[in-house]
Amino acid sequence: MESQVRGGTRWKRFAVVMVPSVAATAAIGVALAQGALAASFSVSGQSFKVTVDRLDGVGFSQYGAIDSGYTLKGEKTAHPVAVSTFKSATLKNMCQSVVTPDVPLLGSVSLTLKAGGGDTPVKAENLYIDVEELEADATFRNIDIGVAAKDANKGAGLAKGDQANPYGFAQQAETATLTDVKQTAWATTAGTFKLSGLKMSLSRGVKECY
Repeated sequence: MESQVRGGTRWKRFAVVMVPSVAATAAIGVALAQGALAASFSVSGQSFKVTVDRLDGVGFSQYGAIDSGYTLKGEKTAHPVAVSTFKSATLKNMCQSVVTPDVPLLGSVSLTLKAGGGDTPVKAENLYIDVEELEADATFRNIDIGVAAKDANKGAGLAKGDQANPYGFAQQAETATLTDVKQTAWATTAGTFKLSGLKMSLSRGVKECY
């Protein structure tokens, strides 16, 4: 069975749980032994934007969770997220951007990371992405919608430390293909994350991937 999805998602409409998150943040060579730490750390006060031309994932699942963290002023806060998992994924032409506002004497400063733009895509294993907003064209194969989160075993499983209801809504699919991806996320972790052709740049002002 195949299912295609197109459009934008926002937590205000709660539709985000029906669309898989896709791209990964470029955490420069991150390689966590277990690859399952998505919400076991406090997230920073800055979300980041990611674009990907194409993502091909094997073993997809998605469930709702809460990311605890801080604002840039150090106040505690929390973010509802859709955690999307892939046992393995390849990403072509990935861009990640994060903007730090109000830097003394400089104003806003933008960090941009790009990878997988050549013949070798970005490769990830046991990938977890905590997403706030997503736009993409998506095709799922052998998809199950409405599975209890603890039983969504086609993907990498519930992340250790995630604030998620194991009996809550989840969905899963054997494979997922997403194109023209635009995403805002709070965190990403992976067992391995290989970034081919990595390029990083810092610039003044607001310069985001989209």
